[in-house]
Amino acid sequence: MELTRILIVDDEPSIVKMLQMVLRKEGFNRIYTASSCQEALSEIAAHGADFVLLDVMLPDGTGFDLCPQIRSYGSPHILFLTAKASDLDVLTGFAMGGDDYVTKPFNPLEIAARIKARLRRGGLGRTVAAEHRPIQRAWDFGRFKVDETAGELTVLGEPVPCPAQVFQLLLYFCKHPGVVFSKSQLYEAVWGIDGMGEDNTVMVHIRRIRERIEEDPSNPQYLLTVRGLGYKLMKEKGR
Repeated sequence: MELTRILIVDDEPSIVKMLQMVLRKEGFNRIYTASSCQEALSEIAAHGADFVLLDVMLPDGTGFDLCPQIRSYGSPHILFLTAKASDLDVLTGFAMGGDDYVTKPFNPLEIAARIKARLRRGGLGRTVAAEHRPIQRAWDFGRFKVDETAGELTVLGEPVPCPAQVFQLLLYFCKHPGVVFSKSQLYEAVWGIDGMGEDNTVMVHIRRIRERIEEDPSNPQYLLTVRGLGYKLMKEKGR
């Protein structure tokens, strides 16, 4: 954790200090701060970031507008921290490229837990090696392919950009084809913490996956909704 770079973008000094204090107690030492969009971009350019804790309302713009600019510097995990709690705001945050969304007021220990959970996701699948079975790292669904090692989604032979959390959710489905998962199961498996009350997060990421892999996202053939139960990923017939 000492190598994990965290950028806090918020113009409320009390929130920044509180997050810094708690994150340092939890073992995170490379913490940078910014109070505006311009400062955030300067910090990203100078230090990079693995996680960005991003406020929505900033003095020189919004976190929603800043999010795609941050993405141009790489693929950090972007977690919105905001008092804007409407469904539209949450959906906008995900649509602009956010990976997670926490409304103010919040418990800073929850933020640390979410970061740790996301870091743990890198260890998924390693236990298979202990059983001396080959580890599958690539999946071919006909129309699209997912390569875990390369971190790449290709659709009809062309690479398709995929934000980190969207890719992780798709990857989880790939590892369990044909299995139905509830929203809470998916949230706990991919985000790493209890999924109660996180329906919007999963639904938005499901939609973002469909927009990439389906010919007609409104009439999916691969990532299906199982009414009353959840979602499952199906392979192309004959594969």
